[in-house]
Amino acid sequence: MIERAALAALHRLDPERAHTLALAALRAGLGPRSGPVTTPRLATRLAGLDLPNPVGLAAGFDKNATALGAIARCGFGFFEAGAVTPRPQAGNPRPRLFRLTEDRGAINRFGFSNEGLEIVAGRLRRRPKGAVIGINVGANKDSADRAGDFARVIEVCGPHVDFATVNVSSPNTERLRDLQGAEALAALLAGVLATRDALPRRIPVFLKIAPDLDASALAALAAAATGVDAIVATNTTLAREGLVSRHASETGGLSGQPLFDRSTRILARLSALTDLPLVGVGGVATAEQAYAKIRAGASAVQIYTALVFEGIGLPTQIARDLDALLARDGFANVAEAVGIDRDRWL
Repeated sequence: MIERAALAALHRLDPERAHTLALAALRAGLGPRSGPVTTPRLATRLAGLDLPNPVGLAAGFDKNATALGAIARCGFGFFEAGAVTPRPQAGNPRPRLFRLTEDRGAINRFGFSNEGLEIVAGRLRRRPKGAVIGINVGANKDSADRAGDFARVIEVCGPHVDFATVNVSSPNTERLRDLQGAEALAALLAGVLATRDALPRRIPVFLKIAPDLDASALAALAAAATGVDAIVATNTTLAREGLVSRHASETGGLSGQPLFDRSTRILARLSALTDLPLVGVGGVATAEQAYAKIRAGASAVQIYTALVFEGIGLPTQIARDLDALLARDGFANVAEAVGIDRDRWL
């Protein structure tokens, strides 16, 4: 009841202001304290990382790594700070975040707003022990060497995280998605992986892709991404089919429920193209949807927009219900269910 009342109050505010207050409340100790739900069925191995459960928090919620300790207590099996760029940048003008209540979605055009790698790296050095924490890596809007930007963030932040996600799929930085082309992506990843290999401790590198790739572009990307440790499918979409909210025409990336089917189809197609582990993102708001992503090919999932509508207790609820679904269907662990329904989405 308290959480529902808090959500109702936040929904009366501008979405970006509400987000800022929600983070402040977490830092003040007003969020969950129990930590991640885990059972033998939920324990998951992802690209060499041991997760207590497969329910993660996507990048964008804590862009500047200001609430790492609080988030670690909220039930997530892993979570991602960022996106972070080498230099601080203000991002796009406000308003740049829109709540699509009728569609259970959101549109954002933040444009990699963040405080820069030096400040974020300082916070990551003081990260809570025991949590699995990653960094989402971006490039500055005005950079002359975007590939170099990705490598630089990994060089500075990499020693303080458990994984790094290369984000070439945000629709809110001009021409960033051009880096998903096979030739550009291969060159970018070569520099990123060389930087990762020079770190004192090897960390997995993930690649986050767009949901708007056609079949040939997806196949080319899968072939070019063989050096990474996992692929995150997907980022937000530019598509607008079926929306009813008055904000439906706003520019930016669409997330939440309208993205579920599109992102799951990309996930399944990618599962047929690569043996790399996949992280399913886009429209997950229930255990049933998390389970559908897993059965379509995901080894783990991430949530974000659903928190706007369901509250910060959601990851714990999804993990508990997912455990029950796995038990119902006779699976001893998440890995046994990965991809068994893939053909349904192809």
